[in-house]
Amino acid sequence: MSRTQPRQRGFTLLELLVVLVIAVLLVSLTPPLLSGLSGSTELRGAARQLAAGLRFARNEAVTRQRESVLTLDLAQHRFAVSGDPRQIALPESLALRLYSAQSELSSQTTGSIRFFPDGSSTGGAITVSGPKLAYRVNVDWLTGAVAIVEQDARP
Repeated sequence: MSRTQPRQRGFTLLELLVVLVIAVLLVSLTPPLLSGLSGSTELRGAARQLAAGLRFARNEAVTRQRESVLTLDLAQHRFAVSGDPRQIALPESLALRLYSAQSELSSQTTGSIRFFPDGSSTGGAITVSGPKLAYRVNVDWLTGAVAIVEQDARP
């Protein structure tokens, strides 16, 4: 009577090493990929905050039937809407540019976009940019409509 021993099942040392190398590669590549996503998310979030502030200012002008102003401080990376005591901070890592009517620029680093009771505005745009991507928040002077446009960052 011959006895056959059952073959043992398991992984070889080589298979285990291959799996460990793949795992190490995945762990080392994941943080740079996620940091790129968070920068894009931060950029988009800042553009949306500015658009929300501009829409709030327009809504205040129309509902209260008096002028409302969003003032942007480029040096401090924050903005405020007239009549609202809050100042909204934007991430320091982003570059900000304001394009507005000359009469609305109070200094090299501070300017505003004004909304009138009929919904119109002085018009302008605010650009929020990172290293590769930028968002331009446009304000139409005739209607006061606010729109966000994605664009490539310019060097």
